[in-house]
Amino acid sequence: MNYSNRTYALGGELEIHRLGYGAMRLTGQPGNYGPYEDWDGGIALLRRGAELGIDFFDSAWSYGPETADRIVGEALGDRPVVLATKGGVDKPAPGRIVVDGSRDTLHRQIDGALKNFRRDQIDLFQLHRVDPATPIETSIEALAEAKADGRVRHIGLSNVTREELDRALSIAPIVSVQNRFNMAEQGEADLVAYTAELGIAFIPYGPLGANPMQRGARLEPTEAIAWLLSRSPNVVVIPGTTSIAHLEENVSAWSKVHEIGEEIGEEIGEEIGEEIGEKIGNKIAV
Repeated sequence: MNYSNRTYALGGELEIHRLGYGAMRLTGQPGNYGPYEDWDGGIALLRRGAELGIDFFDSAWSYGPETADRIVGEALGDRPVVLATKGGVDKPAPGRIVVDGSRDTLHRQIDGALKNFRRDQIDLFQLHRVDPATPIETSIEALAEAKADGRVRHIGLSNVTREELDRALSIAPIVSVQNRFNMAEQGEADLVAYTAELGIAFIPYGPLGANPMQRGARLEPTEAIAWLLSRSPNVVVIPGTTSIAHLEENVSAWSKVHEIGEEIGEEIGEEIGEEIGEKIGNKIAV
C-alpha cells in the first residue's frame, strides 16, 4: 500500500496513521470506572503500540473518569504521538453518566486533560456528547476559546448528527467526528461520506462491535478493522484492547485491506455509480 493511504492529515496538517488505539478499556471494570488494575501492564501496552507505529491514541475525561487520560499521559506524554481526548461528559459513579457541555465544565476538563496528558497542548479535544441543556454553538465557542489561547490544537465531535455537525462548523473548524460504526452497524454510512467530502476524519467507535460497558469483540477483529480502513480514506480506526498480543494482531489488519477494499469498491460502485466507485477505489488502493 502506498504510505499516504495509511495516513490522514487532521485539519489538513496533523498527519496520523489511520490505525490508532482507543483507551476506554484501560479503566476499572465493570463499567469503565476507576483506574486500570494492571497499571504497569497498561503502560507497557501503550508503549508497545507506539513501537508498532500507532501514533494516534484516543481517550476521554469520562473513562475512569480521568484515569484513562492519566495512563495515556504517563505512557506517552513525552513521545511524538497524537493524543486525543473528549469532554462534556462525566461519570461520578459506575453506570451514571452526566452530560455537561457548558463553557466552565469544558474549560475545567481541558485544564485537567492537559495535566493528565502531561502536555502544554491537547492535539484533539472532542465534544463527547451534545448537552441537551446547552446549545452546541455554546459548547463549540468554549472549545474555540481554548484553541485560540493554545490549550487545544484541533476540535472534534462525537455522537452527533449531520445537522449538529453543520451547526458546529458555523462556529469553528471541526477536524473529526466520532460516532458508532462497524461492519454490523452501518447507520452512519451517509455521515462517513459527508465528512469525507468536507475533509473531516471519521473515527468509528465500537469498531469490533463490542458493548461499551463489556469486554470482548463481537466481530472478527482483523476483518472488522480492515473493512473500516477500506471503507473510506478519511476513516481512522481506534480498536481498544488490554492484550499486547491482540494489539499486534490488530495492526496486522493492513494485510487484508487490499482484498476487502476491492469488494467495498465494487459494492459502492453498484450503489452510487461507476465513476464515484472508481474514485474511492483509487483512494484506498494498495
